[in-house]
Amino acid sequence: MKVLLISTNTVTEPYPSYPIGLDYVISAISPPHQVKAVDMNELRDGSALAGVLSQFIPDIIGLSIRNIDNVDDANVKTFIGEIRELISIIRRHSKGVIVLGGSGFTILPGELITLLDADFGVIGEGERLQILLKALERNESVSGLPGIVTRNSPIEFPEPSPQPFPRGIFPDHSYTSFYLKRGGILNLQTKRGCPFKCVYCTYPHIEGKKFRFAPPREVADTARMLQQAGARYLYVTDSTYNGSYEHSLKVAAAFKKAGISIPWGGLFVPTAPPPDYYSILADAGLMHVEFGTETLSNRVLESYGKPFQIDDVFSSHREALTAGLHVAHYLMLGGPGENKDTLKETLANADRLEKTAFFVFSGIRVYPHTALYDLAIEEGQIEPNWNPLEPRFYWSPALHRETVMELMKNHAGSRSNWIVGSGSKQTFKNIARLHERGNVGPLWERLIR
Repeated sequence: MKVLLISTNTVTEPYPSYPIGLDYVISAISPPHQVKAVDMNELRDGSALAGVLSQFIPDIIGLSIRNIDNVDDANVKTFIGEIRELISIIRRHSKGVIVLGGSGFTILPGELITLLDADFGVIGEGERLQILLKALERNESVSGLPGIVTRNSPIEFPEPSPQPFPRGIFPDHSYTSFYLKRGGILNLQTKRGCPFKCVYCTYPHIEGKKFRFAPPREVADTARMLQQAGARYLYVTDSTYNGSYEHSLKVAAAFKKAGISIPWGGLFVPTAPPPDYYSILADAGLMHVEFGTETLSNRVLESYGKPFQIDDVFSSHREALTAGLHVAHYLMLGGPGENKDTLKETLANADRLEKTAFFVFSGIRVYPHTALYDLAIEEGQIEPNWNPLEPRFYWSPALHRETVMELMKNHAGSRSNWIVGSGSKQTFKNIARLHERGNVGPLWERLIR
């Protein structure tokens, strides 16, 4: 069968994110199927997609939905309208079967397959597409196939495969140069799943509640392939790179052995690290550490379900700086357990963190399959029949939304290292300009003064 895979994500701020998921799907279904992958970041408009459809004439068109919206309560932007337009173009120029997938689809499969009028959907790992293709080739019923849904079928969320996920082949796509010219960043995955219990997070639902590790040597081999393909920076897309200190150290050692010479970064959890942990990673090429800190109040950390306290944050931050790494922290203000005192505590503690960037969001986007969803229902912040495609944000009943916004705005002021919500257009223009001049990586360290 001829299969066309489409990455629908067109967000390029602060920098574009390489669609690594397509590579894993391609490695799972090709061969025996003839596969072509396109990226709307490269195509940009529907007329270009129409041309691809006319030339390739696919039997199956798979659309990967990465995000539903931008999770910014101060400046909400949804992406579903753009995807509806793509599907309308596909219907006009192709008779192929439309299949939805991706992390965004997995969060809301029933709502999206109905709204977008697709034929099938793949919940969870995109490699499950091979199961659907086999059934379609044999003209068999898809009823009961794990993770495969239709517009009329009941939605059942399958357990992730207990086996390590397959290795991506990372073919030489036409769109790879799009990312190489804009920071040189290609993506890498060392494991799937997340055992942590953060009340707002969808990772355990999408990837499973247990880590599934890729063998470190295979991770390093893939990193070397990306390096040889022209990558000048690698971003690890794990839920948290250091969720397992043991595995992450083995990956770093494999990087050194494989001769990985380009820098890399990822998201980290600020739990107390083993001795010399960040120095060891820095020696293996780590350059950027993005901590999923969210708050600097122990009371709110407990309400968020975080596996650390603020002393752990400070020790992790200090050790990362000592290792010569660039450090950033994500903050989510106004969530469960927050009040005016805890908010002021977080802002005061943030000032104690030296040489760092802050990515700050106010209010927390509510998604089904999370503890935050249940709490929002219990407190009456959302209705049981609420359509989760319409973004809603949880705000602590102990303080007003406007209070959070005002305190945060006054604290951030004109500080360039505080990126609030979606950030400023000028900040992103500056980063894009630096990328055009040949600078690589996320570059948020340039905002630190």
